[in-house]
Amino acid sequence: MSGHSKWNTIKRHKASIDAKRGKIFSALSKDMTLAAKASGGDPEFNPRLRTLILKAKTANMPADNIDRAIKKGTGEIPGIVYEEIAYEGFASGGVGVIVEATTDNKKRTVAEVRSVLTKHGGNLASPGALAFSFHRRGQFLISNEKTTEDKLMELVLDAGAEDIKTHPDHFEVLCPIGAYDAIAHVLHKAGIQPEESELAWIPTNTVPVTDAEAARKILHLLEQLDELDDVKNVFSNAEISEKVAAN
Repeated sequence: MSGHSKWNTIKRHKASIDAKRGKIFSALSKDMTLAAKASGGDPEFNPRLRTLILKAKTANMPADNIDRAIKKGTGEIPGIVYEEIAYEGFASGGVGVIVEATTDNKKRTVAEVRSVLTKHGGNLASPGALAFSFHRRGQFLISNEKTTEDKLMELVLDAGAEDIKTHPDHFEVLCPIGAYDAIAHVLHKAGIQPEESELAWIPTNTVPVTDAEAARKILHLLEQLDELDDVKNVFSNAEISEKVAAN
């Protein structure tokens, strides 16, 4: 979803965070395993792993889980071989959807993603179909209760941020992928904890959805995709106002 819609989704789901904790831990474990496999298990020399460990600790993930995930990546503990993949598709009304997954079985995962899209009036698209509708960026969503715009700008611009958007109740920081880890650690050192931070697919153009019924169908589709075990993140370029979403 767009940054604003993503923020609203975060607020709606804060109350049910405990129910999702198992999936959050699973996703973080897979990411740490992949990061350790790619660049080693020492976070001092692996910025991506260092950032993921920070996210895991913020999510109250047990230290044993973190250690086990890293050792799977370095080969010290035998484990399943995972790979990352992004699927592109369309919801009803031409809304673009990107589904990120970490899987040990691509055939299973693509079948599940295709099934959910089809059942909700969408379809799976070929790779590259949404190349001009999204761009890949680091994204941080931070409550305006935690910092001021001036302080945030001072911190993140020097670390490589390319844009700071001010919303009524939060700030949205966007950065190139290469600056994501540096910004994550600058914020951590300053004691500013984002409500959400990730490598996101940001829409370059949005599709307004003004009909309440259509909005409900699209939001339900996104939720169903997000509930799949292998799915890590779901993004769309639907622009749905709070008023329409609440109807």
